[in-house]
Amino acid sequence: MAKAYEAVKVKTPLLLKVLPLASIAAFFLVWQLVIDLGVVPRTMMESPLGVIKLFWVKLHQPNPDGAIWTVHAWTSIKEAFSGYLLSLAVGIPLGLLMGWFNLAEGLARPIFEMLRPIPSIAWIPLTIYWFGIDLSGKVFIITMAGFIPCVINSYYGVKMTNPTLIQMARTYGASDWNIFLNICIPSALPMVFGALQIALATCWTTLVAAELIAADTGLGFLITIGRKLTLPGLVVLGMVSVGLTGAVIGVAIDRLEKKLLAGIRR
Repeated sequence: MAKAYEAVKVKTPLLLKVLPLASIAAFFLVWQLVIDLGVVPRTMMESPLGVIKLFWVKLHQPNPDGAIWTVHAWTSIKEAFSGYLLSLAVGIPLGLLMGWFNLAEGLARPIFEMLRPIPSIAWIPLTIYWFGIDLSGKVFIITMAGFIPCVINSYYGVKMTNPTLIQMARTYGASDWNIFLNICIPSALPMVFGALQIALATCWTTLVAAELIAADTGLGFLITIGRKLTLPGLVVLGMVSVGLTGAVIGVAIDRLEKKLLAGIRR
């Protein structure tokens, strides 16, 4: 019985590793067959092999969009991370303070509640007037997109702090500031890391939307040029690049979260 249990324990992690790879392989195989068999014409969709070939070409060839792939990718990553880091730097501290200090909540929450329902892409027309289509304009839009989930998650992370711990700290004479630093912030960390993931997805999506409307380089711009020139391969290359880059960054944040939280729990 014990041996059977051990065998199941060994097989289960292996199965969990194999299944995602098999799922991805099956997806790309079906996609390739759909194009090769003519179910969907190449004028409407490019095959995975075609996208890979185009990717290799775009590593060296700037035409027809005016830049090689690495330039587009670096532009998008630079814009996304600038806005993302700004949204974290502003949104997380504000949410934490609002969650604990009544003065901060009273001052900031009315303005936040007015900004909260406004879609980030609604800022694009004003941003073009204010900043043009350069880096600063996109960073502003991306910051507004990531700011909202950072504030919400940080705020509720503090609100979910165990009241017994707070009461015990008060009993021993801890000040509000000490309770905030030593109890509320550590308690809110899981929600804060959740904000990192949500804000990343929001910022990355907003970046592509901004580049679709106003840009001269970037992965969103690559998709736009593909649409205008009726080159589905270029569109798919931009979409795949956005998806894979976002996934890699998300996995990196997830691993960082696990390491930091494990260190804090020790």
